[in-house]
Amino acid sequence: MAEKKTKKSDKEPQKKGSTKEAKASAKQEKEIKIAPRLGEIYKKEIIPALVKTFNYKSVMQVPKLDKIVVNMGVGAAAADQKIMDEAVKELETITGQKVSVRKSKKAISNFKLRENINIGAMVTLRKERMFEFIDRLINVALPRVRDFKGLSDKSFDGRGNYTLGVKEQIIFPEINVDKITRVMGMDITLVTTAKTDNEAFELLKAFGIPFRKKEVK
Repeated sequence: MAEKKTKKSDKEPQKKGSTKEAKASAKQEKEIKIAPRLGEIYKKEIIPALVKTFNYKSVMQVPKLDKIVVNMGVGAAAADQKIMDEAVKELETITGQKVSVRKSKKAISNFKLRENINIGAMVTLRKERMFEFIDRLINVALPRVRDFKGLSDKSFDGRGNYTLGVKEQIIFPEINVDKITRVMGMDITLVTTAKTDNEAFELLKAFGIPFRKKEVK
């Protein structure tokens, strides 16, 4: 019996040491973060270029991309809530973030819409996820649009924000086309801190947004 006890006591310190090493390696893995590519480009290239273009006196005056709002309206969900569940899953897969479900505020009989029913979903992306999303949008998703000839520059709202519409969610590579039951579109709003549309245009163009031609005054 004494021999068995000594064997158990010999094994115990080895287990404790192994668990400590595992926890230390897990902490190191969590601490390693890869900076988004467009975030580094903004700091090193876009800021100096905009300072020269608009003659800003301070770097703090340079406009920046504040957030990206992705909105998916699902009017058909009023009749079938399963469509809403699919839209939420697809939007979470595309953005990698929890979706906020929007409900109807009023009942409209002509549209067969009742009050307080899930009819839309939206996501607000900031910081690293924002830069990662716009990088995938520019370099992967938009080139997969049929007969893509560039984005119109007439969708600025006068306060430096730009909205573009996507007709099909299948342009994003995260979506499996074989598992889709319904093609749905979405609106993507790029919110900037620019005071004018011209400044916002130059900012988004520097990020790589493929505009057709400049018509913003």
